[in-house]
Amino acid sequence: MILNEMNGAASVEDVLALTLKALRDAKARMHPVFGQERVAASAGRFLETLLGNEPRKTGWMRAEAAGDPGPWRQQALLGRGHWDADALRDVVRDHVVEHLGDADAVLVVDETGFLKKGSASCGVGRQYTGSAGKITNCQIGVFAAYVSAKGHAFLDRALYLPKAWTEKPERLAAAHVPDDVQFASKPSLASVMIGRALAANVPFRWVAGDSVYGVGELEMALRRASRGYVLGVNANHHFHSWRPDVCWAGEAREIVDTLPDAAWVRCSAGRGTKGERLYDWLYCPMADLEAAEYSGTITGTWTRGLLARRNPADGDLAYFTTWCPQGTPLETLVRVEGTRWRIEEGFETAKNEFGLDHNETRSWHGWHRHVSLVMLAYAMMAAVRSQANAMALKKSQSHKRGRSSAGQSRKSAVLP
Repeated sequence: MILNEMNGAASVEDVLALTLKALRDAKARMHPVFGQERVAASAGRFLETLLGNEPRKTGWMRAEAAGDPGPWRQQALLGRGHWDADALRDVVRDHVVEHLGDADAVLVVDETGFLKKGSASCGVGRQYTGSAGKITNCQIGVFAAYVSAKGHAFLDRALYLPKAWTEKPERLAAAHVPDDVQFASKPSLASVMIGRALAANVPFRWVAGDSVYGVGELEMALRRASRGYVLGVNANHHFHSWRPDVCWAGEAREIVDTLPDAAWVRCSAGRGTKGERLYDWLYCPMADLEAAEYSGTITGTWTRGLLARRNPADGDLAYFTTWCPQGTPLETLVRVEGTRWRIEEGFETAKNEFGLDHNETRSWHGWHRHVSLVMLAYAMMAAVRSQANAMALKKSQSHKRGRSSAGQSRKSAVLP
């Protein structure tokens, strides 16, 4: 569970007290979104059931955990109720920034699949999802996760609608999709979410994503926003250098193949469940460009480059396009790329612990409401973890100072 990453010195009593306080705070934050007291109370019970131990967060199980005779209140909250899921999304964002905000944070964009049967659920269709590792009947949600030294949580979300949906007005109407929603690619959805984060003054310095998002559209948006990035690209992605001392031109794999093995550097992409995640890395700065060409808010020289990662075990290669202030060390780019696994971890935890994929509604607003409530539950527990770790660290430092003081007292007692 999300609390497994605590430093270990926080007591059970401390964690329980922090959790109860966080639950009260979360309910108070989201209360204005619902207007009516009874709807806010129902949302509060929904949040409580998401945090419960039930292995499945289906309507009947949530109803049983909440003490309701049936799932009707739960269904009404997600379906028939009148409240704005985007307003709750903004509550989640503000909660995450308050507890995990850091100027050096990374915004990670990625998608996950929601396996479905039938053809009525909004956005469902046969499409590839990494969740199943194949093409299957599913919905796809694009997410932005906030990753800082204090922790990580989901910040934003969007349901991807394939053209098989957006080209059929009758399907959109049946799923209650708003009239202004049109087809948008996954990178476009990610760009909109990054734009919302910028408009809300969310503090972050970097954006990371896999090869779905390493395209010109997102790259240019981030350059204009003066944000660095490490975005995955395919092996055949074309690079061209503008440096006077070296000329690289061609596909990513071709450029990397021309460089000597001594150019690779082994370093960690961050600590995982089995220790440091060590890979070999190669960085090729392609061009030094003036930031003022893209942004009206900053000046200075930024570097466009190619980053490659090699798995020492099997030699598997991955490639990334990068944009960073000139002189940024390789280790920083590796750290940024290494944050991507946090969103994968987040998807797994949100599905296994908080029922992210247990949504039984078929409508556009039902999906966004369910996912936003799950995001709030996740953000709440991420804040608890951060607070518990800070509390444990403070206790540990206090204990060390106490031992040090006691040792100095003993030494003083034997001095002449």
